[in-house]
Amino acid sequence: MAERSIGVTLLGCGVVGGGVARMLVEQRDDLARRAGVRLDLRHVVVRSADAARAKADALGPWAAALPFTTDTDAAIADPAVDIVIELIGGTTLAGTLIERALKAGKAVVTANKSLLAERGADVFALARKHDTCVAFEASCGGGIPIIQALLRDLAGNRIDALLGIVNGTCNFILTKMTQNGWAYDQALKEAQRLGFAEADPVMDVSGRDPAQKLSLLASLAFGARVTERDVHVEGIDRLDAADIRFAGEMGYVIKLLAIAQREPAGQISLRVHPTLVHKSDVLADVSGSFNAISVYGSALGHALWYGRGAGRMPTASAVVADVIGIALGATPAVFRQIRILPDQTQPAAVLPFAELRSRYYLRVMAKDEPGTMAAIATTLGKHNVSISAILQHEAEDTKLVPIVITTHLAREGAVATAIREIDQLAVTDGPAMCLRIIDNPEEFAGEK
Repeated sequence: MAERSIGVTLLGCGVVGGGVARMLVEQRDDLARRAGVRLDLRHVVVRSADAARAKADALGPWAAALPFTTDTDAAIADPAVDIVIELIGGTTLAGTLIERALKAGKAVVTANKSLLAERGADVFALARKHDTCVAFEASCGGGIPIIQALLRDLAGNRIDALLGIVNGTCNFILTKMTQNGWAYDQALKEAQRLGFAEADPVMDVSGRDPAQKLSLLASLAFGARVTERDVHVEGIDRLDAADIRFAGEMGYVIKLLAIAQREPAGQISLRVHPTLVHKSDVLADVSGSFNAISVYGSALGHALWYGRGAGRMPTASAVVADVIGIALGATPAVFRQIRILPDQTQPAAVLPFAELRSRYYLRVMAKDEPGTMAAIATTLGKHNVSISAILQHEAEDTKLVPIVITTHLAREGAVATAIREIDQLAVTDGPAMCLRIIDNPEEFAGEK
């Protein structure tokens, strides 16, 4: 029996698009043997076909015959095309083209986290209306198969928490600051030089990129509609090398974590911020541009998904996996049946950030004189913030000394109020630095 052929249109042939094209061309026969269907790349839509062909000549023999076109309408409407891959990015043109493909009954594969975080419910509803589907594994975690895990593999679990490192740029910067003792600006410049950070890195270092990813992951994990606006966001651009150093002395590593957690009253806490992770936690060892996502399920317990969170071929791997899933019929079947996508769920009940309970790291610049520590401790105690540990070095500057405090569990709002008052004390020179501490997973308690 002849192999069934699945027609594919690729919108965009940049970094990731080029990787997808390469896989579909170079591995055509191998993919057909494994999947039982032949993936036929019929159109590669680019801004300039001549420029794309000139660039393709330098890529190797595999790129010479790529079917470049600038006719987006024809590439999407082609009756022989079953799947449209959107790798343009952004929320305007990409959104228009995805809508056009779905209305034409084409299945869509996308890595566009920004679009799905902003308009995911509408996109999924449109796909359902036209009896097709959307696959988006590459939108979160690069090549890590976390979306598939949440949609299907963890279906028997009630997810209690999901947390992890989902931005390779920030993790690279923090790794350099930790291992080399670099300042933030120096680490950022190195990330830009090596291509891990954009010329304008704000989307990454501000925390918006991981917040968008968390909104998608949390929606699936908790079966409730989460938007980027629901996530409290703090970036890494305020971090000082001193805090990296003090955290290390106290047994912690600082990571930018995306955290979604089921609270006792049924609400969900959602946050992205620099976090002190104990050195015995597996997340502490995730370095460079790698990503890792911990999931806590009612039956499975703690599981970790680890791998390259960005880059041409890791992300292309996730895109092609989605294409194969659609070609096999597995993805359309799950999309039709599953009831946890944002178009079929209610808005999440989100815990107000001020009600969060956490442990805290505080660094206060204070005068090295009698009564200073008593004044700080009294202010914390007034707001029911209990001190767990204190770190203070002998002062090199006789006027000011850093006092580092860790706390027991406390309420976010109470800590914020206490810090405002500490900043106003006569013995301090604010503002104080405040970071949150995440406790070790129970599975690793006591391990070295």
